[in-house]
Amino acid sequence: MISDNEKFNMQVKPNSAFLAELKNKLPEFFDSEGNFDLDKFKGQLEEHNINELRDGYQLNFIGKDYARRQAGERPSTVIVPDEEQNNGEGKDSKNLFFTGDNLEVLRHLQNSYAGKVDVIYIDPPYNTGNDDFVYPDSFEYSDEKLKEMFGMDDEQVERLKSIQGKSSHSAWLTFMYPRLALAKKILSKKGVIFISIDDNEQTNLREITTDIFGEQNIIGTLPVINNLKGNQDQFAFAGAHEYILCGVKDISYSKFHGLRLNIKELSEWKEDDKGLYKKGANLKSTGVNAPREKRPNLYFPIYIIGGEKISLEKKENAEEILPITDGKEMSWRWSREKIKDSLDDIIISQNGRSFSLYKKQRPIEGNIPTKKPKSFLYKPEYSSGNGTAEVLRLFNSEKVFAYPKPTALIKDLLLIGGDESSLVLDFFAGSSTTADAVMQLNAEDGGNRKFIMVQLPEKTYTTNSDGTEVPTKGGKTAYEAGFRSVDEISRERIRRAATKIKADNGLTLSDDFDGSFKHYRFVNPTKQTLDDIEEFKPDNTDLFNNMLESFSSQELGVAGNATGEEIILTTWLAKDGYSFDADIKKVDFAGYEASLVEDSRLYIINNGWSSESTEALLNKIGTHQITVQTIALFGYSFNVAELRELENGLNQLDVRINLLKRY
Repeated sequence: MISDNEKFNMQVKPNSAFLAELKNKLPEFFDSEGNFDLDKFKGQLEEHNINELRDGYQLNFIGKDYARRQAGERPSTVIVPDEEQNNGEGKDSKNLFFTGDNLEVLRHLQNSYAGKVDVIYIDPPYNTGNDDFVYPDSFEYSDEKLKEMFGMDDEQVERLKSIQGKSSHSAWLTFMYPRLALAKKILSKKGVIFISIDDNEQTNLREITTDIFGEQNIIGTLPVINNLKGNQDQFAFAGAHEYILCGVKDISYSKFHGLRLNIKELSEWKEDDKGLYKKGANLKSTGVNAPREKRPNLYFPIYIIGGEKISLEKKENAEEILPITDGKEMSWRWSREKIKDSLDDIIISQNGRSFSLYKKQRPIEGNIPTKKPKSFLYKPEYSSGNGTAEVLRLFNSEKVFAYPKPTALIKDLLLIGGDESSLVLDFFAGSSTTADAVMQLNAEDGGNRKFIMVQLPEKTYTTNSDGTEVPTKGGKTAYEAGFRSVDEISRERIRRAATKIKADNGLTLSDDFDGSFKHYRFVNPTKQTLDDIEEFKPDNTDLFNNMLESFSSQELGVAGNATGEEIILTTWLAKDGYSFDADIKKVDFAGYEASLVEDSRLYIINNGWSSESTEALLNKIGTHQITVQTIALFGYSFNVAELRELENGLNQLDVRINLLKRY
């Protein structure tokens, strides 16, 4: 497990993740040993005369190769289920809350959620220089190893290490790059990503997302008016806006939707036998004068009958109108043929002796009237003050979180980029505005959206040398309210928001409304456990009795009451591509319980496997009581003799079963 991943990470190169993805897409350019055939690839390009790829420009920054390498590394943490939450209020929930470093979480999700997330919204640190961001990662490798990995000299290594603990542009880009690269992989084909940012890194964000997603998949950078009064006192101009960058996984699969209308806008819509409509474009031209001797082709009479119907042919009691405005002869916008095809959908508006003609506008999506979003976003509800007010209401006027985003903004983004069954991810969850927005939308339209929140357990206090706790600069209110870390605030907001939604909606709320979540922590094993793993020899004849216990939540020093077996199983399920709601059955093998997942893969983790257990396993497989394609076992729970006996038994079966021994 951890040992396997550590060995893999030591071999990772800056382009490992890219090559893995390229091999998946273009396997014909790799030999039998997995090596990329660069000459063959170049040859294909030259055959098509794509020489311009040698020119152009690209984004470079200190740490880019290191960031690319991080995107290719495997996780070094284990996933600890919060058994109290998951078997309690969150038992039946499909929503997920992950506590941990979002880079590690995204690494774990690469297999289990690849291509499954429909909408990502994140509000990352803005790097304003006001202590909102410093580069948090440490370089765990020696200078010599860094030189070997990246082909650096001494000066380049020092430049790379100079970003540690800094808030430079290079540090911010190095921080964001692997997270966005991994986020792209878990987006579905139609997936959309929205990223909030301000002027400090807006241009760099555009460059880095273009580098990762491709220029054709960057939809735009949308100004968001969030402080119309201009209370942010900035040099020269009062700050009144931020930005949201919008990108997609693949523009050819993407679909954007309109926004819901307010009451006034809805009043403009009427209904006829074809469905909803409102007054659309005016058919009368506003073009240049057309002298009578040179009338344009679109100068022709239209006949109004009874002030209600139109005709292109003169009939009894019909009034003739021409495209004349203010006494000037103009032309119609439409040809005779187009008007003829739309006679039933033309609205006549009469004012005295003047007539105006309009085409009925129908809803684009089904029979639901919406409006296309503009290239800037503004509603009074988008104000930053609204976001703060929402949190204050939920937490009894206690300002436990600074500068939360308003739910109105996130709800509109989810409507634009997703649908009623979208899986939504926010890996900078903060106060969980995104989760609140998902639940509100589900309550409003009966949708079945699900959320995944990720939040670092950032403490609201520091500890002095004498052990006393001191609230952080911005964490005093939260600390005094009993919250020791930001993720606690985030989870509590979800609970309180769900309670409010249930109270506000009463009997109108859908029976399957999901107002809870399952909770998992992503935790590094202890140094002692890592040392034990390093020293362990697989051919040892004795069991490593303490290894399983060292992965329990108690030994890892986190809450949740999870056993070592539960933690290892949860971690392996993510590694093997199973979702967090995979079907797991306990199967008895002569008094030993193993986990059968999705009726295909058996996990043997606990100590205590015996010869009788092997015999029972072979019997159940041979008599088709269970169907197993793969068996994954925790190598520390088996000695050499037990392993050989199990391997020999499986080899005697008529069916081939893959045996994975993990350490």
